[in-house]
Amino acid sequence: MNVLMCYREMADGPPPRGRAALLEAFKSRVTRPGSDDKSARPEQEAPKPRGRAALIFRMKELKIGRETGPNTSATAPESKVERNTKVEGVTVKEPESKSELPICSFKGTSGSPIYVTANYIRLSIEKNKGVFEYDVRFIPDVDAKPLRYKILNSKIEEMGGVRIFDGGSVLYLPIKLPQAKRVFNCKHPLGQHDVEMSITFKKAKRLGECVHLFNVLFKRVMHALELSRVGKNYFDGTNGAMIPQHRLEVLPGYAVAVDEYEGGLMLCMDAQHRVLRTDTALQMMNDLMRRGPERFKTEVTKHLVGAIVLTKYNNKTYVVDDILWDHNPGDKFKTHTGNEISFIEYYKNNYGLTIQDHNQPLLLHLQKVHKSKSADMEERHICLVPEFCNLTGLTDEMRSDFRIMKDVAQFTRITPAQRLQALKKYVNNVKTNEKARKILSDWGMNIENATIDLNARILTPEIIIFGEGVRHQSDHKADWTGQLSRSTVLGPVDIHSWTIVFAEKDSRVARDLADNMVRLAPSLGMEIRKPRMYSLSNDKTNSFVNACNQIINDTLQVIVFIFPTIRQDLYSAVKKVVCVHSPIPSQCIISKTLNNQKRIRAVTLKIALQIVCKLGGALWTLHIPCKSWMVIGIDVYHSVTGGKQSVCAFVASLNDTYSRWYSMVTLQDREISNHLKMCFVKSLEKHREYCGSYPDKVIVFRDGVGEGQISHCKELEVPQFEDTLKQFQLDTKLCFVVVQKRINSRIFASSQRGPENPPPGTIVDDVITKRHLFDFYLIPQSVGQVCILLTSICI
Repeated sequence: MNVLMCYREMADGPPPRGRAALLEAFKSRVTRPGSDDKSARPEQEAPKPRGRAALIFRMKELKIGRETGPNTSATAPESKVERNTKVEGVTVKEPESKSELPICSFKGTSGSPIYVTANYIRLSIEKNKGVFEYDVRFIPDVDAKPLRYKILNSKIEEMGGVRIFDGGSVLYLPIKLPQAKRVFNCKHPLGQHDVEMSITFKKAKRLGECVHLFNVLFKRVMHALELSRVGKNYFDGTNGAMIPQHRLEVLPGYAVAVDEYEGGLMLCMDAQHRVLRTDTALQMMNDLMRRGPERFKTEVTKHLVGAIVLTKYNNKTYVVDDILWDHNPGDKFKTHTGNEISFIEYYKNNYGLTIQDHNQPLLLHLQKVHKSKSADMEERHICLVPEFCNLTGLTDEMRSDFRIMKDVAQFTRITPAQRLQALKKYVNNVKTNEKARKILSDWGMNIENATIDLNARILTPEIIIFGEGVRHQSDHKADWTGQLSRSTVLGPVDIHSWTIVFAEKDSRVARDLADNMVRLAPSLGMEIRKPRMYSLSNDKTNSFVNACNQIINDTLQVIVFIFPTIRQDLYSAVKKVVCVHSPIPSQCIISKTLNNQKRIRAVTLKIALQIVCKLGGALWTLHIPCKSWMVIGIDVYHSVTGGKQSVCAFVASLNDTYSRWYSMVTLQDREISNHLKMCFVKSLEKHREYCGSYPDKVIVFRDGVGEGQISHCKELEVPQFEDTLKQFQLDTKLCFVVVQKRINSRIFASSQRGPENPPPGTIVDDVITKRHLFDFYLIPQSVGQVCILLTSICI
């Protein structure tokens, strides 16, 4: 009908039909050159945006938290009018600048002020410098990316000598050329025929849009400082600290990242350490062979597959994906030239290394790379020689050895003063190294000498409520364990039927544990009867598993295991029985923990408190004035050896004292979960069953989400909660909070003794917070001399 109406407005007579009508309608919408008549076709109202488009449109109108930042030479003009510039008869249209995301800023006022400094350093750009984007064209077209690089590099001096080129059509320069468009006459590197290369100015990039570029520059700075990349961070391989008694080496290093924050463009720098093992993969193989030849291949596969190894001849790390038992260094492979060469000859000719063991198997690393001129991925097989592969990290056996961990901690657990000193050393190295200084100065970048000073605040300590109405305000260290040992628990649980399973050689510690549990019970406000003592003649795994099957019954409340040593196979086997086959609350203890008679009461108290929680009791609570709220906690466990599937844990509170919880677990293939809707539905039903109504507000605490996954979490997980509330037709308010603990941000408080950790409850909610997120930093705990970790809270 619209097509026919357009036709009737233009001419008399019978209207055309079919494709003729469509063609006439199209012609009527096209304005002829030189014609200003707009009456031929009335303008129609644009359709209203829907869904996320409507949300973005609304945010643009509201301009939430929009602030005007300082004007720099690299800031594009925020004009909505396109500007036309004539260059040699060509009209260059400077595109309209895209609207920037709204700045999310919120600063609280509660608490007492405290002045701190953070491990952030401001970055600035010199006047008349910045990041300017140009479009590159070749006539005739040049397909090969290496040839494009050669042609552009032949004229790079005329563009200032510094550039970043993607090999396609995007060129970044640190200065803006006088002409908006320049044409260069070049020679083709192969055919020596003429090629015309034109570069056209597109826009001046805002500093916040160049974060990736600045991170690339600081990677070059790291190489200029002769630091080697191991994993994601960079380390100084020449100043490693040796621990010869354990065959370990600790490398000092740095983790650096540039980003745009509320306070502007800044560099976050933190001191890091990498523990390397001085023994190679071949030495570990020989040790396993001496332990037991019958299980040699099984043990080698268990220790090496999935491990990260470092090859010092090129300072690269690889993940071992498989072991090639049928191959050895004498085998030949084809090089990129097509010639065949053995591994022995290859390492001798390229690295000057001589392989001693010609019968050792090879390690396989699978590397995914892009196919040439395609977005598809293909696997590249990289074979490594165990003799040249240094093992990285600590094994589970090493982590359980107190002496090893104590010696390693002397180098890795550094104080706030040492961490600040490492930061100052890095800044000084950048400023005094000629290559590093030139990398930054070429792009007009300056790095300040001092760290960022912040105005933080300390929240008032909370009041802890114990049993019998006892109230206690925690101290400045957020520690109330002393009051807990002197007070009854909030929700006691009487234990009338429980069993202790132990090996015969641990009979004494088992009896002491039973007696102390019975004596300690009245102080907790509960009754604990004497347990059934189940002694085993040996500490074999089968003995403990058979004991579980014999003693578990419907009346048994909890079962306690005392293990002679830390054994993962024993622990896993027992937990599989009591968690899967015959579910029952359980507590596992190492006998060494109970041998110290001076601390036996404190250890017994902690064991008793854990058992109370596992039986559904409550130790303490806080005074929370809000009623009918549901608090949900979500985290995901990724198994290193369990394949691709991960386990998502989901817990939801059921009462106003937050002492009753509903829990579920689901299996998934990645960090972001698709099964939260099912968990949320069941938790709402349980809340109504327990309290008689649905909650008025739901607060979700999501742990384990990395910084790059926040947007995916918002798009995939939050809608599952929103859809569930719509399905139940509830007006319940939803607050989704992402908690991040693996971050490099640090803050330090100044005192007469020098830099130290701020007290728990310290909050930083401006300057170093993300520019486009509602987030803040919190110190949740108190530690001794070691530098404390911050927790990032993103709402």
